[in-house]
Amino acid sequence: MELIELSAKTRENKGKGAARKLRNTNGIPAIMYGAKTDPVMLSLETVELDRIIRENGTSGLFFSLRIEGGSERIVMLKDLQMDTFGLKYLHADLQEIDMDTMVTVTVPVETEGVSAGVKEGGILQVIRRELDVLCKPANTPEAIVLDISELNIGDAIHVEDIDLGDDVEIPYEVNFTVITIIPPTASEEEETEEEVLDELGEEEAAEAPADEE
Repeated sequence: MELIELSAKTRENKGKGAARKLRNTNGIPAIMYGAKTDPVMLSLETVELDRIIRENGTSGLFFSLRIEGGSERIVMLKDLQMDTFGLKYLHADLQEIDMDTMVTVTVPVETEGVSAGVKEGGILQVIRRELDVLCKPANTPEAIVLDISELNIGDAIHVEDIDLGDDVEIPYEVNFTVITIIPPTASEEEETEEEVLDELGEEEAAEAPADEE
């Protein structure tokens, strides 16, 4: 687990008007809460948070939060709200964490290798690009990397097939599909058939005798 430094200031004014005014001055309304922490209203710097998001994404982010005039807290990014166009940060939820307590973290899914089924024309379909894991903060994986090299067309990796060790659990009630290799689409098959027919037509035309005058 990597702790990213993040600065914050406390704020007293709340409501839509105060939040809008804060955003107009390059600030982001935020709140910090936890099992042993009373909610604290904060403001974050847009430039600083935007740089962090661009470099690290939004999944599984843990911060060493420095509150101006206060102590340093360890928090995780629980939620980040953006406008309809995904261009402006509207609000951030930060959860204070205990390093010895299990937390639920969203982790990206990545693949490694080239599927045998893809080599035969199949299509790799990632059904779940993120998964929730339950673990202590220090054991949080940066990504769930799945080897797909042995997957043939029609094969799949389900959630119960994924083993992250004794320290990390993926909670689930239904054994849902995470990754699968599907057959080529009908349009691709039709396109291939048309290409073959075109080639046969060209060969027949080339072999046909020329008309005698």
